[in-house]
Amino acid sequence: MVPGLDGLFSQVFSRGGAAAEVTDAAWLAAMLDVEAALACAQAGLGIVPEAAAEAVGAACDPELFDLAEIGRLAARTANPVVPLVAALREQVPAGLRRYVHHGATSQDVNDTAMMLLARRALTQILGDLRAAADACAGLAGRHRDTVMAGRTLLQQAVPVTFGLKAAGWLTALHRSHARLTALRLPVQYGGAAGTLSVLGERGHEVPPRLAAELELAAPVVPWHTDRTPVAELACALGVTAGALGKIATDVKLLAQTEVGEVAEPSAPGRGGSSAMPHKRNPVGAVSALACVQRVPGLVASVLDGMLAEHERAAGSWQAEWETVGELLRLTGSAASWLREVLEGLTVDAGRMRANLELTLGLPMAENVVARLGGTPQARELVDAACARAAAERRPLKEVLLAGSGLGLSEQELDSVLDPARALGSAGAFVDRALERSREDR
Repeated sequence: MVPGLDGLFSQVFSRGGAAAEVTDAAWLAAMLDVEAALACAQAGLGIVPEAAAEAVGAACDPELFDLAEIGRLAARTANPVVPLVAALREQVPAGLRRYVHHGATSQDVNDTAMMLLARRALTQILGDLRAAADACAGLAGRHRDTVMAGRTLLQQAVPVTFGLKAAGWLTALHRSHARLTALRLPVQYGGAAGTLSVLGERGHEVPPRLAAELELAAPVVPWHTDRTPVAELACALGVTAGALGKIATDVKLLAQTEVGEVAEPSAPGRGGSSAMPHKRNPVGAVSALACVQRVPGLVASVLDGMLAEHERAAGSWQAEWETVGELLRLTGSAASWLREVLEGLTVDAGRMRANLELTLGLPMAENVVARLGGTPQARELVDAACARAAAERRPLKEVLLAGSGLGLSEQELDSVLDPARALGSAGAFVDRALERSREDR
């Protein structure tokens, strides 16, 4: 069990690999990685002695630091970097201590550590998104022509295919994956007010070297109060969470007892109820939604923090630390839950067809109007037939044959009322989504 991930709700909200990358211990390790990389970058430029970089690198071992004590002392300065740097200097030989954190300000370390955490957590999230997308591709291919009721405003509309629904999930996941992959996560190194004056005229040489050391992006200028990189990260996570939430919503609705068109993976005890032994709750979709529904407020908090004052924000920047960690953790957890759901999803094609037939052919009314030329007169006749069929609970075909004046034979009606003959470009859309998926791979 990862420390910090063994709480009462952790297995719901901290599922997947991303959660371990944003714990307090992970933050500490990332801050130390930044300090070590900074010393190394400066040594490579001849700004600090090579011995200093070696000493700092050796001292940046998380096991040498008391996380709880650093957290306690952070309250004095509203910043954990201050006590961390003090503790780090104690681990370095006295003659080299002045090179620790050289030219940096606390925000440089916090911001760069946050970008480092994000990169590490995103690696985990992207893996789950890719696996979930692969599962959607499999569903789309297997059910390319599986007819089901399309539903608009929660009512049956016209026929669609489950393959098309899965293809929609697939493309949304691919867009989210691409958006997260394209993020530029930059290092931060600007010193007290963005000028790096302590380094004379050589400060601008350090960020590219620091970025190379940490495998992050090099910024054009310090971005202490330009919070665009953090906002872009938050928004991309918010959109990804929304895409995951849409899939979870579809699954929970399709899994309702009265619908029963899909079912989540089963296992002993999974989906059980404390009161009702017969229940098989869609716990994966429910858990993903519980994560997703917490995300929009966190994104809003980050966006609000863009209103930073002058060269260093007072409060809004600090508010990002746990917020961004929560965004990564919750989005990662939702991705992990949905991956499991989609990889084990059971699809009941027979139930889909049976549910479509519950409406006695009424979803095919649009197809009948189109067959008759789409004229206002045709629409009026079909509307009247639909109203009668609904009121009398009779099949639309029976009503249409009973003298509606449409002039269609029984054979023609069988053809026009067949849902499999009214799917338009559904198959082509599925094929297109699968081809794009293969290209993206």
